[in-house]
Amino acid sequence: MEKTIKEQLTELADPEYRQFSAALIPNIGNILGVRLPELRKLAKKIAKSDWRAYLAQAENEFFEETMLQGMVIGYAKADIEEILRYVADFVPKIDNWSVCDSFCSGLKFAKTNKRRVWDFLQPYLASENEYDVRFGVVMLLQYYMDEEHIHSVLGLLDRVKHEGYYAKMAVAWALSICYVKFPEPTMAYLNNNTLDDVTYNKALQKITESYRVDQKTKTLIRSMKRK
Repeated sequence: MEKTIKEQLTELADPEYRQFSAALIPNIGNILGVRLPELRKLAKKIAKSDWRAYLAQAENEFFEETMLQGMVIGYAKADIEEILRYVADFVPKIDNWSVCDSFCSGLKFAKTNKRRVWDFLQPYLASENEYDVRFGVVMLLQYYMDEEHIHSVLGLLDRVKHEGYYAKMAVAWALSICYVKFPEPTMAYLNNNTLDDVTYNKALQKITESYRVDQKTKTLIRSMKRK
């Protein structure tokens, strides 16, 4: 008899990795300790079989069970509207930065469906839920850091007004990527924005941490900090 997904995950669990992961994701306590390459391998296998049946009955007792569902959605082959329905069902299950960011990096269909996914993301950016907002922002930084979208992205990031720490940090992270890739429009934005002080200063800090920004520029960026 074939093992259940939970049994397979339990067998893949590594106690040392569990401790490492638990320290990185402070707000959850249901980690088994399965490494990401193992999860991806399992997700690819499920995506090649009856992934719809799997998603219909998948459990969320453990962190890895939720992470796995997100990966399967990323690997699954179906038309864009069907996949986006699964994405919409999954987003409310996100309750930590790790599942959020991993899920976003797997949604590679966004590259070939930019306009449709852009429209799909708009409600998330204005949501009252912290991880809805983070999902929207991380999708922008993963798939819309290009010439065509940079000004629109900066405008959207400026309109994010969520008080949640992980929403603010996502905006700061996204702005640092904007700066590295498009320094001129991003600098103009940093000189004229409606960001709260925490997000603004964190964005500056993340820019100065980038190895792709020269020392002279880092000094200038540090001088822009709000007191």
